[in-house]
Amino acid sequence: MPRVSDVDTIAPDDPVVTKTKKVKKTVQASVVDYQNSNPNAQFRDKINEILGHTTNPLSAFLVNPKVFSFEEKADDEAILLVLRPHWFTNVGWILTTIVLIFIPMFLPLSTIFSGFPANYMFVTIIFWYVVTFIFAFEKFLSWYFNVFIITDERVVDIDFNNLLVKKFSEAKINMIQDVTSNVVGLLPTMFNFGNVLIQTAAEINEITFENVPNPEKVIKVLQQLRQEEELEALQGRIN
Repeated sequence: MPRVSDVDTIAPDDPVVTKTKKVKKTVQASVVDYQNSNPNAQFRDKINEILGHTTNPLSAFLVNPKVFSFEEKADDEAILLVLRPHWFTNVGWILTTIVLIFIPMFLPLSTIFSGFPANYMFVTIIFWYVVTFIFAFEKFLSWYFNVFIITDERVVDIDFNNLLVKKFSEAKINMIQDVTSNVVGLLPTMFNFGNVLIQTAAEINEITFENVPNPEKVIKVLQQLRQEEELEALQGRIN
């Protein structure tokens, strides 16, 4: 009977290490080919690398939020970053609220209120706490809803000054001309927050993100988005 010449390569106990390596190399090559064919994916990977991850919905630096949205958002628009003023900017009104909470404890010691009937004193204290709560709640809402948003298409500034006043400003990414940051003072330097100034060629020629954390990361993200828009415009001209 003639002997098979390549019996070693078809033996059932032959190891398959070489085939596994080939598969791994093929997968890696496919990933590289995909990234090369999708340069936008490379920009998004860089953006995710710059921003990191946050899960706290009350964060002043909220990355890729799952539940946050705004009325003017388009259906196919992705929110990359939501910024609020740094938490340190809340220290002033929080301390004021604490002082207001403890003031009624000293009212009976005052000569002005010492002769007040108990019922009047009780009503005065209740009214004081209601006003204190309204003050603190309004300050919190102003901080929470006064947001700066970066999407894959534009930058948005929503100013929520009080319950009755809301201001909406936006500029497309491709309209951004220059981005600078400004960190001034000991505390902003220690806690790493400051202003990001965005110069645009849009109707609103200047948008300022005030007292936002990590201003250097914000600038890097905007730079990546601008490069992505320039690449898309170039691809459109070539095609």
